[in-house]
Amino acid sequence: MPNNKRDITNFFIAGINYKKTDALLRGEYAINNEQYACLLEQAKLVGMNELFVISTCNRTEIYGFTDSAETLMQLLCSQTQGSLETFTQIAYIKKGIEAIEHLFEVGAGLDSQILGDYEIVGQLKQAVKFSKERDFIGAYMERLINGVLQTSKEIRTKTELSGGTVSVSFAAIQYIKEKISHISKKRILLIGTGKIGRNTCKNLVDYLNTKNIMLINRTEGKAVELAEELGLMHAPVEQLDEQIQLADIILVATNSAEPIIIKDHLENSSTKLIIDLSIPYNVEEAAQQLPHITLVNVDELSKIKDATLEKRKAEIPKVKSIIATHIAEFAEWHQMRQHVPMLKEVKSKLQAMNNCQMYIAYTASQVHHAKETSSGEKIQKVLNGMAVKMRTQNQRGCYYLEAINEFIATGTN
Repeated sequence: MPNNKRDITNFFIAGINYKKTDALLRGEYAINNEQYACLLEQAKLVGMNELFVISTCNRTEIYGFTDSAETLMQLLCSQTQGSLETFTQIAYIKKGIEAIEHLFEVGAGLDSQILGDYEIVGQLKQAVKFSKERDFIGAYMERLINGVLQTSKEIRTKTELSGGTVSVSFAAIQYIKEKISHISKKRILLIGTGKIGRNTCKNLVDYLNTKNIMLINRTEGKAVELAEELGLMHAPVEQLDEQIQLADIILVATNSAEPIIIKDHLENSSTKLIIDLSIPYNVEEAAQQLPHITLVNVDELSKIKDATLEKRKAEIPKVKSIIATHIAEFAEWHQMRQHVPMLKEVKSKLQAMNNCQMYIAYTASQVHHAKETSSGEKIQKVLNGMAVKMRTQNQRGCYYLEAINEFIATGTN
């Protein structure tokens, strides 16, 4: 059964991302909410109780406190289409401070497929919230996540890493602008109005200057709400086939485990541009073989470069400096947290000593030149001094004996 000690050395991450896997392979290890819930139930059975999973179009990563990364990988792959054997071969594993550094870089947008893509912050918050609601985020993990989010906020405030407008959803807009003329005359269908779909929709309206947009979402109320907010059209999911035929441009931002647009939808249709923002793919790969269909996925969109990205790259040293400062603060908090049991034990011993008749008699026989202080104040002064020495000198050895000597000294001077 895994060791659940909350310690940096027990903190692991196992994952895959866009750097060494394509979107098709990443799709085999994507985790939806239903799978996430089942994964957490499995975690209880193996004795794990502090972990979370990030699953986005760029990555699937599992973080947690355990004795080995194998436990995390087994949990993850128990819910994925992809096998444990393949995941073990392609995954990166990080432990301790290296895992913590990776989490900070992910939260900052340094590890995003499009540098500085700030959508990862919302995705991280959502992943942690899901796990916390099921009692899988403890005080230690929460302190770590808060540090990551504070760092991300400082980076966004003090640097230009997320300056300009560059994200996967915005890259889709750039692609449309480059490839399609007379956009205002084109019928656009957006399927999926979750976070990415919503951002994409707003970018369509803002940067393409068109409202010839039809929204469809599995939960119709969300599509209705967004359509009313932006002055767009909406249709129920039952009209999906019909709307696919009518559209010139289709953007798919759903999280279905299976493709929702298949080759049969498109074989006898007009020429179309389809942009699939989903992981796993929600447009059947066979559709790409049709000569009148142009199908683009997130990996192709991420290749779009512009001057904004070059400016962002120049901010990397500043960003890494901010991250290093926050990691150092977390490491110091972690170190002091390790000393808490010892400080409590010393406090208990000093309180017992203070009530000892031999000590009371000894201190009563001494001449007091200093102002009288309460025993509680004296004990706290000793503990404060002990904590400072632990933090600044990182000494090993007889803290207890030093504390006793100091306590006696404060009582007799």
